Amino acid sequence: MPDISHYFPITDPTLIFFVVLCIILFAPIIMGKLRIPHIIGMVLAGIAVGRYGLNILERDSSFELFGKVGVLYIMFLAGLEMNLQDIMRRKLRFMIFGLLTFTIPFAMAYLTGIYLLGYSPTTSLLLSCILAANTLIAYPIVCRYGLQRHPSVALSVGSSMIALALSLLVLAAIVGAHNGEAGGMFWGLFVIKVALFCVGASVLLPRLTRWFFRRYADAVMLYIYVLSVLFLSAAASEMCGLEGIFGAFIAGLILNRFIPRLSPLMNRIEFIGNALFIPYFLIGVGMLINIRVLFDGLDTLWVVLCMVVVGTLSKAIAAYVSCISFKKPLLSGHMMFGLTEAHAAGGIAMTMVGMHLKMDDGSYLVDANMLNGVVMMILFTCIISSVVVENSARRILLREKMQPEETEKTGDDEKILLPLQHAEDADSLVHLAILTSNRKLNRGLIGLNVVYDNIYSGRNRNAGLKLLAHAEAVAGSADVRMQTQSRLAINIANGIKHAFKENDASEIIMGLHRRTDPGDSFWGAYTQGLITDINRQIMICRIIQPLGTLRRIHVAVPSRVEFEAGFYRWIERLSRLASNLGCRMIFHGRKETMTLINEYIQNRHPDVRAEYELMQHWKSITQLATQINNDHLLVVITARPGTVSYKPAFENLPEELTACFPSCNLMIVYPDQNGQPQDAMTFTAPQHQEQQESAYSSIMKWINNKRGRA
Repeated sequence: MPDISHYFPITDPTLIFFVVLCIILFAPIIMGKLRIPHIIGMVLAGIAVGRYGLNILERDSSFELFGKVGVLYIMFLAGLEMNLQDIMRRKLRFMIFGLLTFTIPFAMAYLTGIYLLGYSPTTSLLLSCILAANTLIAYPIVCRYGLQRHPSVALSVGSSMIALALSLLVLAAIVGAHNGEAGGMFWGLFVIKVALFCVGASVLLPRLTRWFFRRYADAVMLYIYVLSVLFLSAAASEMCGLEGIFGAFIAGLILNRFIPRLSPLMNRIEFIGNALFIPYFLIGVGMLINIRVLFDGLDTLWVVLCMVVVGTLSKAIAAYVSCISFKKPLLSGHMMFGLTEAHAAGGIAMTMVGMHLKMDDGSYLVDANMLNGVVMMILFTCIISSVVVENSARRILLREKMQPEETEKTGDDEKILLPLQHAEDADSLVHLAILTSNRKLNRGLIGLNVVYDNIYSGRNRNAGLKLLAHAEAVAGSADVRMQTQSRLAINIANGIKHAFKENDASEIIMGLHRRTDPGDSFWGAYTQGLITDINRQIMICRIIQPLGTLRRIHVAVPSRVEFEAGFYRWIERLSRLASNLGCRMIFHGRKETMTLINEYIQNRHPDVRAEYELMQHWKSITQLATQINNDHLLVVITARPGTVSYKPAFENLPEELTACFPSCNLMIVYPDQNGQPQDAMTFTAPQHQEQQESAYSSIMKWINNKRGRA
C-alpha cells in the first residue's frame, strides 16, 4: 500500500481553501442527519483535520486572518440586528443581567483558582476574566431561526458586551500591574482613550455613513464601506486597549439604523458572513483543540473539569436568576444561558496574553495545564451552548406557532403591485415595498411595466424588460420573490388596472410623475385615472435619497379619515416602515384621530417611536414645511372625491405640494375604499388625462385671479 503520509499536512493555499469549503458544505449535511447543531460540526471538523487529529491541514495564516474576521463578524452582526428601541426601554434589565453574568462567574472562578486549583491571586484573576467573558458563538443558530430580535436574545447580546468590557478592564489592570503601570496616569489615559473612541465613533460615523449612502448606491461599494467601518472600529478599539470584538459590536450598533433588517445590503452581509467568515473561524477554533490532553494525566483532567463545571454553572445561575427576576418564561432562561455559555475568542485572546506575562520566579502566568484546560473548556462550552440554543430556538418557534394567529397573519389580503416606468424610481420603490410588506405572509411582489402600443413599442418593451429584470434582482438580493409582467396597451391606466385585477392585488406602490417642463401637470397622464377607477390603497412616492438614511416620518392626517375602510391598512404599512428603518414617526391631525392611531400602534407595534401633534385644520399642512428636512419623509393622507374624509381643500394639494415641498421625500396615500363598486373598465376606454376641474375649483381660481389683478 503506497505511503501518502508525506502529502500531509496540506500546505498549498489552494488545496487548503478547497478542503475548508468541503467542510463548510458537507458538515451541515452530516450534522443535520445526526440531529447535531451545525456549529458543533464545524468545530469537530476542525479537530479532525487539525494537527491534533488526522493532521490533514496546516493551520496557516489564512485561519488567523479569516478566524479574526469571523469573530468580528459575529459581534458586528449582533450589534447590527439589535433592536435599539428595545435596548432603551429595557436598559436596566441589560445592566442587571450584564453585571450578574460577569460578577457570578468572576467570583466563582477566582475562588476555584485559589482553593481548588492552587493558582496565585494574579493567575486566578486572569482565570476569572476568561470565565466571566463569553463569545456569542451560537448566534448564527439564532439568525437561522429568525429570532435575532427576541427579547431573550437581545438581553444576551447586550449582557455579553457588558461582561466582555468589564473582563477586558480587569485584564488591562492585570497587565498594567505586571508592567508597573497601573497607576493614576495609566487609568486616566485608558479612560480618555475609550471615551474618545466611543464619542468619535458615535459622532463621526453616522455623518460619514449618511453622506456615503446618499451619494453611492452601488451594491459592492456599500458592502465594502460597511466592512471598512467594521475593521476601522475594531482596530481603533484595540488601540484603546480593548479587544477588537468590542469595536465591532459598537460599529454594528452605529450602523444599525442605516441598514434596515429587510434590505438587500443586510441580506448580503449575513450571507457572506454565514457562508464563509464565521465557518472559517469555527474550524480554526477546532484546530486548536487537542483531545489527547484529557488522557495525559489527572492534573489536566482536574483543571478541565473545574473550568467546565464552574464556567457552565456560574453562567446558568446568572441566566436563570435574571430570568426569574424579570418574570420571563423558562424558555427565555434557556436561551439566555445558551448564548452566554460559550467561551472562544475572548478566552483564547486572554490566555495568549497570560502566556507572555513572566512572573518573578521565571514562570509564566499561564502554564501548559491551564492552557490545555482553557482550550478543552472552549470545546465543551461550545457544544453545550450550541445544543441549548438549538433546542431553545426550536421550542420558542413551536410555542409561537401554537398560539392563535393574529389577523395580520391570516386575514391580510396583502399583494403589492409595483408599476415601474422609470429606472430612477425602481430601487426605491422595491425597497419601500419590502419594508412595508408582511414578510410572514411570504407572498412576494408583482412588478409591472406597461408600454404604449405604438411604433416605438418594440424598443420601449425591451427597455421595460431590462427595468423589470433589474427590479427582480433588487428584490432577490433581499430574498424576496418578485413576479414580473410586461404588457402592451393603448391606455397606460387601463393596462395597470387590468393587471391589478388579474393579479388580485391589494394595493399599488408607484412613483410620482416626473415633470419635464413647467407646463407639465403634477399627476401626469394616467395617475388620476388610476385614483378614480381603483378603489384600493394607492401610495404615490417621490423618494430622493436612500430610505435607510431617513431620520423622521411626518404624517399629515385629515379629519374623519378614521371612518374610511382602509384606515388601519395605511397605519400598518407606515408602522412597518418606521419599525424597519428605526426612525421616529410624527402624526399631525385632530385629537380624535390621533387617539385611535395611538391605540393601534401601542397594541400592534409598541417598538415604533410615535409622536402626535395637533393640526386643527387641513390648511395648516403648508406650515409643516418648516419642520421637514432633507432626511425626513412627508406622508400626506388624502381621499378620493365623494368619500367620507374628502374635503374641497384637496383640490389645491398639487399646487401646495409643489410650492411648499418641491424637493423633499414625499408619499401621497389614497386609502383603501374596498367594498365600493369599481367603475367598469374596457380595453377601448379613452386615454385618461388630468381630470376636469370641479366647479368649486374653477370658481376659486377665478376669485383668486380677480384678487390678484386688484
